[in-house]
Amino acid sequence: MTSRSVPLDLPIAGLAGLFAASGTLHLVKPQVFEPLIPSALPAARKVVKVSGVAELVCAAGLLHPRTRRASGLASAALLVGVFPGNVKMSADAGKRAERKRDPKSAAFFAGTLARLPLQWPMIRTALRAGGR
Repeated sequence: MTSRSVPLDLPIAGLAGLFAASGTLHLVKPQVFEPLIPSALPAARKVVKVSGVAELVCAAGLLHPRTRRASGLASAALLVGVFPGNVKMSADAGKRAERKRDPKSAAFFAGTLARLPLQWPMIRTALRAGGR
């Protein structure tokens, strides 16, 4: 592959937009994401804020041709890194849905399950932005 940047297209721009929105939410409402942090990691709020900053940096980097390749690879790594938190969120939601047995909890659980396979196209898009 040449050193030329992958052109900015709708999927890459969309991924940048998702990272920008999520990164902002991580910084504005970190308490939403704290339950996703595995208990083995200390300082959940700090982990959430650092990941939010990482998402914002990846978002900005995906938009610029000179940083798109490095940001694409960093974005893929970030998505792989947060995947266990998404699995934990789904497992916790499943337990809550079973305990509460109400439509709202069941719907949230279904949403968390549906979200998991969506990580893969995002990772593929990030890798493509990275020239892979």
